[in-house]
Amino acid sequence: MASWVLSECGLRPLPRVYHQSRTGLTSKTTNLLKIRQPPVSKSYNLGSSFKVSSWSRQRNWALNVAIPVSVPVIEEEDKERESVKGVNEHEGDFFDPSAPPPFKLADIRAAIPKHCWVKNPWRSMSYVVRDVAVVCGLAAAAAYFNNWVVWPLYWFAQGTMFWALFVLGHDCGHGSFSNNPKLNSVVGHLLHSSILVPYHGWRISHRTHHQNHGHVENDESWQPLSEKIYKSLDNVTRTLRFTLPFPMLAYPVYLWSRSPGKKGSHFHPDSDLFAPNERKDVITSTACWTAMAALVACLSFVMGPVQMLKLYGIPYWIFVMWLDLVTYLHHHGHDEKLPWYRGKEWSYLRGGLTTLDRDYGWINNIHHDIGTHVIHHLFPQIPHYHLIEATEAAKPVLGKYYREPKKSGPLPFYLLGTLIRSMKQDHYVSDAGDVLYYQTDPKLYGPEKTE
Repeated sequence: MASWVLSECGLRPLPRVYHQSRTGLTSKTTNLLKIRQPPVSKSYNLGSSFKVSSWSRQRNWALNVAIPVSVPVIEEEDKERESVKGVNEHEGDFFDPSAPPPFKLADIRAAIPKHCWVKNPWRSMSYVVRDVAVVCGLAAAAAYFNNWVVWPLYWFAQGTMFWALFVLGHDCGHGSFSNNPKLNSVVGHLLHSSILVPYHGWRISHRTHHQNHGHVENDESWQPLSEKIYKSLDNVTRTLRFTLPFPMLAYPVYLWSRSPGKKGSHFHPDSDLFAPNERKDVITSTACWTAMAALVACLSFVMGPVQMLKLYGIPYWIFVMWLDLVTYLHHHGHDEKLPWYRGKEWSYLRGGLTTLDRDYGWINNIHHDIGTHVIHHLFPQIPHYHLIEATEAAKPVLGKYYREPKKSGPLPFYLLGTLIRSMKQDHYVSDAGDVLYYQTDPKLYGPEKTE
């Protein structure tokens, strides 16, 4: 059957590829043709929503990507046939991050050492004891000194520790804390309720996020707005969503009303988020959350609202900022735009491979290596204390589908620049197409400036 390729002159027959022995070839042969970008890519901007995909196993050419791309130019026939090596063989080779990977989830799982899957409840509890002791010690020290030199340091440190408590409760929700569901539930409720998070309500929606990561419509956490939903927002909502610091304060709002375009609440048992058999769990978590909110109110009367604000209120908002920053940057802000999917193009593996690892410097150990996010997303049952080793073991399999994080200094200030850039560029995705990339609204912050 004849094949055709899109060139700068239109459609022309694909140069004949001489068959080679299949011996020794792996699925890396998905990229049979070596291609290069045209010298002046701007002249090939097609202005419509499509791309030419890598040669898939079915050898069909897809035209369903929702961003303008430059048309690759096919080199001379002799150069085309010089090798059939995969995208990981030579630095500088064309790599399409949206192409189906030449490995399976089972290949990654097999590369991870068996002991990385073992959950040690005693070790997990030791982190809980450590973090709770630090939280209590910080609060006692701040109350004792009670001066304005100490308070700002306390707020940052305690807010970071609240975030660490959240991560341990997050492990309980995934079942990576222990193999005992009752222990996971009790510890998860104590940790999350103490920082005003409804444990089961969040656990269930977070499970939905992992099961649908990278899916435009079905993902649950910081998924892109479709162009239709984006344009339906009023100007104030649209501006606040992409203007710092407001997006970093969004988590409590998300708990109450979810994201734009979605309905329901993490507190209401009849929400669309939950199945009927999860009703009792949601009621239990909402009751625990209410009890903690009542305790905070009572302590405000006993200690005074200003003192309670300093001891608990401000650290709580620092925790919220940490949560929003980390969850956003694990799915946004890469130097090269990464794909989102819908329809038949989405798969659990392809969606998970668009997540990002981040380095947080000294904070890595404090917040339990949550920055090792790719392997965590693919295999959330791995305990946090094995994630680094599991990631190193999986890298040879992942190849270019793993993006090495930029190394941080002691504190990850560099991520603020990444966050600002992403907020200015990543606004919505097209309503059409199955492989999509973020697009920018040039009029979001006012009319474009003309020289």
